[in-house]
Amino acid sequence: MPKKAESGECTADLLAYLFGPGNHEEHTDPHLVAAWTPGLPCPARNPGRMTLADLALLLDAPVDALRGPKPAEHVWHVSVRNEPDDRVLSDAEWATVAAEMVAAAGIAPHGDAQACRWVAVRHADDHIHLVATLARQDGRHPRIRGDIPRMHTAARAFETAWDLRPMSLLDRTARRAPVTGEREKAARRGLPEAARESLQRTVREAAARATGTTDFLTRLRDAGLRVREHHDENGALDGYAVALPGDRADRGTRPVWFSGRTLAYDLSLPRIRERFHPSIAPTDLALAHTRIREAATLLARAGRTEGAGDVAALGDLLVVAAATAPTPVRDQIRAAAAAFEQASRAPGTRTLHGTARAHFKASARALERAPQTARGGGAPAVLALLIALVEAVEAATAWHRAQEHDAQTRAAAQAAALLREAATLTSTPPPTRPSRAMPRTVRVTPAAGRGPATAPPVTGVPPRPNPGPGPGPGRSR
Repeated sequence: MPKKAESGECTADLLAYLFGPGNHEEHTDPHLVAAWTPGLPCPARNPGRMTLADLALLLDAPVDALRGPKPAEHVWHVSVRNEPDDRVLSDAEWATVAAEMVAAAGIAPHGDAQACRWVAVRHADDHIHLVATLARQDGRHPRIRGDIPRMHTAARAFETAWDLRPMSLLDRTARRAPVTGEREKAARRGLPEAARESLQRTVREAAARATGTTDFLTRLRDAGLRVREHHDENGALDGYAVALPGDRADRGTRPVWFSGRTLAYDLSLPRIRERFHPSIAPTDLALAHTRIREAATLLARAGRTEGAGDVAALGDLLVVAAATAPTPVRDQIRAAAAAFEQASRAPGTRTLHGTARAHFKASARALERAPQTARGGGAPAVLALLIALVEAVEAATAWHRAQEHDAQTRAAAQAAALLREAATLTSTPPPTRPSRAMPRTVRVTPAAGRGPATAPPVTGVPPRPNPGPGPGPGRSR
């Protein structure tokens, strides 16, 4: 999976980082696996023949020789990573990948002796870094527009040929994770997560609950976010941006704003407006359980476009369920909603008027308007809700599998496993505590034939999944 890294203007600094120990001593045995010219000495293994400074000068030479304008940021940097469960590729295999990737990107097309200069650095088992300078050796500028989509196409060929796990297609459904600088900034401030992650969660919950644009923006402000509206030339609202209080840039002179689209593909204002369904009135929770089960049945046999709208509404329902869940299962449902996020974004077109979608939206409204119903009904009400959600998420898993959406299938399966875990916790009776009035030294022996009754088994609870690694945060591969 190729991932574009930040471009830069200093080749030497980037090489020093790639060949260094890393920020947390995570780099092991940094070395070259390929370069624009065969036989280029590796600075790490042959420092007597090539230093990092020498390598930087060689890479920068075509840029320095340009007679016309030079790129402001002339360093091109992409990482290429495979799935952790895949076999470890050899240096020779990674060299083959590197040559194909720079050719696909337009950096160094096959057979082009005057192309850009580039190197591939490996300092871990599962990935390499490609570094190039954006000036061809004949003095022209490379044509790299659309480089990442073309590299994704090249990656699919390697997955098939080498029997590697297929990664998600470039369908704009992957989670937009914070970049390294955002994570480091959060660590310096002592925050548990980057500002982007906090904003994603808050905006997604507001979008799932809102009934209109004004309601959505009000919920963002009520949640404590700074909100900036964007209006077109006629004064109509056509976009928004949010900032986390205290998150500032340029030495504290301005807030760091994120537009909805930069947070996630489905958090742009047009996509959020698709979620609004003001005509649905809230219902009691028991009817919501029934509607969720009916929607699961409909989703299981939905077509491509109708099912895409259904899974989006199911994602919103999980977000609302997580926000209103009782404390004992709140963490598991939140994790399930986070795991299901990519499954709620199906690639391609979608319809937004299906019956299953309407049932999911009505159920979300029931939880939004009457969250105390579940708590008041105790464990049976919560358990019934969880069982219904498991059925719906399992139907979504089957639907994605039928559409050959590999990444979404995995995301939905992870969410189902977490919901089953929550259902198991709900169906387990709480441990009994000794009465304070009874001395702890007294042992009560039941009379013969009058032992405690055995609790009847809880029916309808999905089986607990086999132990295994739980879903973690999305990562670029």
